[in-house]
Order: sequence, then C-alpha cells, then structure tokens
Amino acid sequence: MKLEQMETLLAIIDEGSFERAAAALGISAPAVSQRIKALEHSTGRVLVRRESPVTATEAGEVIAQAARRVALLQAETEAALDRRLASVPLNVAINADSLATWFPPVLREVATWDSASILMRIEDESHSLELLRSGDCLGAVTRESKPVSGCDSVLLGTLHYVAVAAPWLVEKYTLNKQIDWARMPALRFGPRDYLQDRDLVGRLDNPPKHRRVSIVPSMGAFLQSIEAGLGWAIVVDTQAKELIRRGVAVQLDDKIVSTDLYWQHWRLESPLLELLTSAVTRAARKNIPAHCAFSQPRR
Repeated sequence: MKLEQMETLLAIIDEGSFERAAAALGISAPAVSQRIKALEHSTGRVLVRRESPVTATEAGEVIAQAARRVALLQAETEAALDRRLASVPLNVAINADSLATWFPPVLREVATWDSASILMRIEDESHSLELLRSGDCLGAVTRESKPVSGCDSVLLGTLHYVAVAAPWLVEKYTLNKQIDWARMPALRFGPRDYLQDRDLVGRLDNPPKHRRVSIVPSMGAFLQSIEAGLGWAIVVDTQAKELIRRGVAVQLDDKIVSTDLYWQHWRLESPLLELLTSAVTRAARKNIPAHCAFSQPRR
C-alpha cells in the first residue's frame, strides 16, 4: 500500500466524505475515489462504508490507525528538520466535564507549542476507548484503567458528582419533604451519558417507563438549563458549588458519585505526545481536587 493512499483513507474518515477529503487534500473527488479503490484492491478488503458520513470498516480502522501513526511521525520528523510545517495534529478524546473543569490549562500549554494543534472529540469517558481502538485519536480521557492494546494508562484523579436543581423546581416536586424523583424532569448531556443513566440508582426503586428527560449536549447550555429549571442533573461538585453559591441551584441529597479518570495514550516514541501527556497529568494534579468540594446537602 502507498503512503498517499493511506493518507487519503485517513482524510476520508476524518472529514466524513470523499468530497471534503478531496478539498482537504487539494485533489479531485475522482482522484480520492481512485486511491481508495486501489488501496481496497491491494488489501483485498472493503475499507470504508460508503454512507453519510463515511465510516471505516474494521479493516479500514486498522489501516487508519497505522496511517495516523505515520502522519504524526512524519510531521514530527519534518519539524525536527526545520521544514515548513503548519501543524502536527494531536487527536484527543475527552469528556465534556473534564473539558469544562480541569482541562483548560492543557489548551493554554499547547497554545505555546509552535508546531502543534489539537483535534478534539467530545465523548463520554466510557466511550472514548473506542476512538483509541479505531485509531481515531492518540490520547483519551477515560474511566477505564485497563489500557487498550498498544497504549499506556495513567491515573489522573477522581471527579465527584452531586445532584442539583433549580430551587423552584425542587419546591414544585417536593411533598412532605420528599422529592418526587419519578415526576421531576431530568437533564442529560447526551444519549450516552453514563452518569445520568444511573441517576435514579438509590433514589427510586422502580423508575417510570416514560420520564421527562431533556438532552442538552453543550456544557455551557447544560448548566444554564439547570439554572432555568429545565430539569435536575448530576454535575461535577465544583460546578455544583458555584451554582449553589450563586443561589440558582440547590443540592438534592448527600449522594456522591465518584469517577476515576485515566489518560490512555498510544505507546509511541513521539516528543509531542510525551509533551501532551505531561501537560495532561500536570493539569489533572493541580485542578482535580483530592476530595469532594462538599459532602452535605445544601437545601
């Protein structure tokens, strides 16, 4: 297989279509199609599912992972030789809670690196390993400690979550000092929100079949939705503390959900990947609190 064919496959997967891949590579769409057909012929495998968006087959994921490694090493080699280099892409998967709380110092540090850029995927920490396995990212924040094959795993710390809601919403769904968990509307960040899937564990024995659940896949809008009273939600304790301090939310009970976070990354001799790993671990040590911000309900 040729390097340009692998590069084309990677562009198709990243861009989601043959046309956008052609624009990114600066070639025609027929040329992209010809390269992929030639690569599929040489490997004897169908490498992409020709749908919208285009996705990689299992065989395509294997080649894409190899192509991404080659692309990173090639870009770093060019940088070391002081050739013209626009950027070295660092593909990273991270959960929204981390991005909104402890991760920003990493972005500030990467901003000082002349030859790097970040391509970020926002994924629930329980699903980010899929991106590592498929080769779609070279590092991921995940709650899984066992490293993916070919990767290393580093413990970052523990995030603590508590349940909060707007005061008027709690008052509306409280009777005889008991919250009506079955009827009170809830919020989820996305359809694969691991924490919210477990929100009623220990709170309600028989959850109703049809709950009022709103999905708001933006952290800023998610916190605003809590403040507006669209539903109750589980958020990082530091976020909850700020909402409570402002008087726009109250803590619903003393239950705390704790989630260990790990940084998994490719086992690759890459100076930039080593720098990124150091930046991630430093930010986690400094900004993930050792203990929950509070442990008593704020009602």
